[in-house]
Amino acid sequence: MRSLARIVVERLLVLALVAGWGGQAALADEARPNILFLFADDLTCQAISCYGDERKLLETPNIDRVAREGMRFDRCLVTNSICGPSRATILTGKYSHRNGFYNNTNSAFDSRQVTFPKLLQAAGYSTALIGKWHLVSDPTGFDHWQILPGQGLYYNPPMIRNGERVKTSGYVTDIITDLSLDWLKSRDRSKPFLLMCQHKAPHREWAPALRHLGWDEDRKYPEPATLFDAFEGRSRAVSDHDMGLDRTFTDLDAKLTPAPNMTPEQLAEWNAYYQPRNAAYEAAKPTGRDLVRWRYNRYLHDYLACVKAVDENIGRMLDFLDREGLAENTLVVLSSDQGFFLGEHGWFDKRWIFEESLRSPLVVRGPGVKSPGSANGRIVSLIDFAQTFLDVAGVAAPAEMQGRSFKPLLVGETPADWRKSLYYHYYEFPVPHRVRPHYGVITDRYKLVHYYGSDVDEWELLDRERDPGETRSVYSDPALAATVTGLRAELERLRVEVGDTGPTPREAFGNQPFEGEPAPPKARPDQPAGKKKAKAVN
Repeated sequence: MRSLARIVVERLLVLALVAGWGGQAALADEARPNILFLFADDLTCQAISCYGDERKLLETPNIDRVAREGMRFDRCLVTNSICGPSRATILTGKYSHRNGFYNNTNSAFDSRQVTFPKLLQAAGYSTALIGKWHLVSDPTGFDHWQILPGQGLYYNPPMIRNGERVKTSGYVTDIITDLSLDWLKSRDRSKPFLLMCQHKAPHREWAPALRHLGWDEDRKYPEPATLFDAFEGRSRAVSDHDMGLDRTFTDLDAKLTPAPNMTPEQLAEWNAYYQPRNAAYEAAKPTGRDLVRWRYNRYLHDYLACVKAVDENIGRMLDFLDREGLAENTLVVLSSDQGFFLGEHGWFDKRWIFEESLRSPLVVRGPGVKSPGSANGRIVSLIDFAQTFLDVAGVAAPAEMQGRSFKPLLVGETPADWRKSLYYHYYEFPVPHRVRPHYGVITDRYKLVHYYGSDVDEWELLDRERDPGETRSVYSDPALAATVTGLRAELERLRVEVGDTGPTPREAFGNQPFEGEPAPPKARPDQPAGKKKAKAVN
């Protein structure tokens, strides 16, 4: 817990910053919009019907409503595809190497940093955070907060309310919404509000609400074309992973073991659904591709059921805004900390610079949004959120923030100098999924990627126009030599621009594990050892 003296000092510092950046003008503006930030964990575009996935996995009418009444962004990209770092980036408007939160393994958020909630709070907003936090340290900049400790549980989750541990009963997505609505009802109505309603779902282990067991009537889901990707000609960094349906799926993932922390009554209802299906699985004993297919369908049933609950609860929030007459002056922003693989390349999880992981859903509705029902294809990023929220509220952003407000895009204007590329850097390795650290540059068409570490040093070039599934590298294609040269130059320009030119956290320690991590894995028998010299991978 922070001392009272420290809290007072932080408040005074932020007030001084707001005054220096023109925040007093914002304080006098009574028409400032409310901001409702609806945030899910591992929610991917493929699971949202307004994004039009060809598999038609799920209908999400409430998320679709936000898009229909506002704007859908088709290229909202993350800068480090993993939960905690994305949250730190949203709060600070800074890359991981600047905000200090690199990974979920051994990072803790430095709450002394300037964040957009602190600035809005100092500028007269009522601020609240409810749901998943996942940044280790206590939240700051909020008048009220109630969070899940760590990852949180799906059933009857313990929570921490303003520093005090409390018990809850029910399903986590419903609970977070209940608490959010309670705060909205009891808030200081003389002020505009910022509410960050942050769901745990649909994070692994994807435990559905009891009401959604059997929701899909044992549907056999269409398979992605890359479900059995062999990674031919790819970097060892890509093929030597531990996040595949063929190798990583646990009994808890497969619901052969029930979700934890249920009451006897909840467990009985859970078992009534899963036990007969698990018995059929045990009797069939699938292997090879049949086992992958069984896991794929079980995974999609559970993951999509979690999304279904998120969508229902988003509907509850939208209905409240309507009933209270708040909809017209509330900016509703719905997004996720990153995308997620739903069987593409045989994977679940995220982490990679590849499209399913890199792209986060983003739909925005509210005052000033031009052309309801429109889609925007410009590259925006989670690193832009802080500056966008401040811009909407009339509070100037500090120079240390590294993103850019996309408010002009919302009102139908595209600045001539809007970005055409984005820098990406992922760090967490070797646990939990053996995804090698890598950085790269992303454009509308290409991704140039450098995988690095103690056992790999390789480059890939991906061409989304010719290879939308990102199944092959064309780095050594002679016809693309000039493209590679140009992208290498752009990558270095971006590294300088964002200040990521020094040694990476791991390189600073000779590419050794971070404290508390196991040693890097040895080469698997079916994989070639990495080479010392960086090489191109086709």
